[in-house]
Amino acid sequence: MLAPTPASPESVGMSQSALDRIDAHLKTRYVDAGRFPGTQLLIYRRGKVVHDSVQGFADVERKVPVRNDTIFRIYSMTKPITSVAFMMLFEEGRVALDEPVHKYIPEWKNLGVFVGGTAPAFVTRPPARPMLIVDLMRHTSGLTYGFQQRSNVDAAYREAKLGDVVKAGTLDSMIADLAKIPLEFSPGEAWNYSVSTDVIGYLIGKISGMPFEQFLKERIFDPLGMVDTDFYVPANKAHRLAACYSADPPGAMSFLATERKATLTLQDDPATSSFLSPPSLISGGGGLCSTTADYLTFCRALINGGEVGGVRLLGPKTLHLMTTNHLPGNLDLPALSRSLFSESAYNGIGFGLGFGVNMDPAKTLIPGSAGEYYWGGAAATAFWIDPAEELITIFMTQVLPSSAYPIRRELRTMVYAAIAESNL
Repeated sequence: MLAPTPASPESVGMSQSALDRIDAHLKTRYVDAGRFPGTQLLIYRRGKVVHDSVQGFADVERKVPVRNDTIFRIYSMTKPITSVAFMMLFEEGRVALDEPVHKYIPEWKNLGVFVGGTAPAFVTRPPARPMLIVDLMRHTSGLTYGFQQRSNVDAAYREAKLGDVVKAGTLDSMIADLAKIPLEFSPGEAWNYSVSTDVIGYLIGKISGMPFEQFLKERIFDPLGMVDTDFYVPANKAHRLAACYSADPPGAMSFLATERKATLTLQDDPATSSFLSPPSLISGGGGLCSTTADYLTFCRALINGGEVGGVRLLGPKTLHLMTTNHLPGNLDLPALSRSLFSESAYNGIGFGLGFGVNMDPAKTLIPGSAGEYYWGGAAATAFWIDPAEELITIFMTQVLPSSAYPIRRELRTMVYAAIAESNL
């Protein structure tokens, strides 16, 4: 895949001085202050790369700087890729969004909804309706993540190590374990950030007849030339894998902490990382490593209506369907969310099929456009796509958890401030 052409910011209606201000902010507030080891920020507008800056270290202990080819754990930025892969099967008529999940996972047919008790003696009731595939795509399935730390159900997830940052088991064992744990709520009644996209990865393998990771490689990564995106980093690229750090000494990770000191603790050493070998559990919800350049290629396909460089992943209408709010009643996340943590701000934000969707920028209290879509990863990586502004922004660092600092809000404010012309 040919790399996009670089251009001056002014040639696409952006301010160089405003972009320089972002780099200075990242350096002063985050890198020099010890909050982030290093960063990469890429901004693409109107078909051109107008800003691609790296600073700080990919590996603080070994003094390895962040480079343009640094490989990052993108964690939940895997979810949009998995969701696109599933919708490729949808376009081929091999699956429908309103089908019950138990059509493909029969052992889930009698999943109950949590009423009380603890594992293994849960008290449950029948759901109001079966879980549908669309519930998995939009996180209204009733599944959860263990790190939510909100209920006896997510405690059972933690006990079974379901959805952990450090993966255990296999996709098959995950599906079997989930059959033993009740749902948090009846499908469609609420939104809860969850292992739903891991289940989508399992379904891709089952419906396509090939391993999930092979489907991604043959249908997305190889055609797009995303040569550095995979569920592990091979030996010949190991020197490019960044270290991952925790903002919660000593290497712990709390998604709910409200205050951090500007310190970093090594959480995953790139010399001994589990990402250096193929995992047993192929996580469609959070298992990929990638580079900024590779992820830009994926985003370029999306902003271009599903195609880039002559390779089409999806049709424009399918992509529009994915990036439209699918929450019941067209509500936003505050009206439906039960999550104590997700990769999204809430007010004015809906959820499509694999993406957060900006429904009302006035409610978010951050500059933006109605219809922009985005997501992020647990190690504070993030991206967003704004079709109205023909804008893609990708940010990479490696600090758990993503909620440690308000970097995403700051970046959105500052990147939109760099647009030097008015389309209002």
